[in-house]
Amino acid sequence: MKATLPLTTPQLRTVTSPPLPINLSFTFRQHGTKLSNSSILRGASPSFSYVPLRVSASSQAATPASAQTAQTTAVPSEMKAWVYGEYGGVDVLKFDEKVAVPQIKEDQVLIKVVAAALNPVDAKRRQGKFKATDSPLPTVPGYDVAGVVVKVGSGVKELKEGDEVYGNINEKALEGPKQFGSLAEYTAVEEKLVALKPKNLDFAQAAGLPLAIETAYEGLERTGFSAGKSILVLNGAGGVGSLVIQLAKQVFGASKVAATASTGKLELLKSLGVDLAIDYTKENLEDLLEKFDVVYDAIGQCDRAVKAVKEGGSVVALTGAVTPPGFRFVVTSNGEVLKKLNPYLESGKLKAVVDPKGPFPFAQVAEAFSYIETNRAVGKVVIHPIP
Repeated sequence: MKATLPLTTPQLRTVTSPPLPINLSFTFRQHGTKLSNSSILRGASPSFSYVPLRVSASSQAATPASAQTAQTTAVPSEMKAWVYGEYGGVDVLKFDEKVAVPQIKEDQVLIKVVAAALNPVDAKRRQGKFKATDSPLPTVPGYDVAGVVVKVGSGVKELKEGDEVYGNINEKALEGPKQFGSLAEYTAVEEKLVALKPKNLDFAQAAGLPLAIETAYEGLERTGFSAGKSILVLNGAGGVGSLVIQLAKQVFGASKVAATASTGKLELLKSLGVDLAIDYTKENLEDLLEKFDVVYDAIGQCDRAVKAVKEGGSVVALTGAVTPPGFRFVVTSNGEVLKKLNPYLESGKLKAVVDPKGPFPFAQVAEAFSYIETNRAVGKVVIHPIP
């Protein structure tokens, strides 16, 4: 089998709504024209050149789904998907054209996947970090999805065929995540875990939001964060951190938002609403004179994070060892959270941040995994389009 990649120079649409949202635009040029199935599985990739991340403002609406995805059609019995039958490195990922399309339960909808996104938990799952509570192998990975409903179960109450939706398909991230994930042409998910896609976002932007924005929101809620409080976000340019910044400022009413990033990402932090952008390559948290009500550690430096929190404050630690008074939680997928935040997304107060090296085409899922595992992604690593 040969997967023929386009010869043209595709461009990501700049899509936002007022007031003054962030737009992430990039261009890539592809020099290779074809990839064989064997080269895809080995993780080979053509050469790409990228333009830098650009932030701009626009009020242009998203292109209707009819221009982005095919009309609802009969659902086939088999689909293309990425699969692994054993735990391990990126090399265990295999492309399979004959994976059975999942059957839906009465409370589920079947989604024709248009875009998906990767999260650190995807890599940890593939590595077998929580195999004791994982679903049986083989696994189609993927938590985040954006697409179109093509079939509804008998118990579905609100969604209907043709609805454009997005969500995190696994209610409990580490406890029995679905065997058939979102890195496939179709995925099945409970109605309660998804929401209608924000009208001003395209599928690629929407796919990058669910797990990260739910994690950011739940973490802030668990700390009791509220208007007038201050917060420091470690790894503010990452998928979760970039959304913690925006939620703290635009939804929770933070009095001050500080965040850390490397030198080249400081302007991004400022564009997201950060009051104090800290270059972690030049400044130490231990040397900060100011202390914060909440420190949200999205990188795994809890031992340093606790030194920047006020007495009686809270420290959220998403990964790595936890140092008191820090705490860790595992996010619960909840479509109601997405529904609650949709107005902020549609007004432009909250913005989707997609890494400028993406979206990665479906043929390059292995490369996308390798990239997210460098821990250097800006915002979210998105897979789009998915055939």
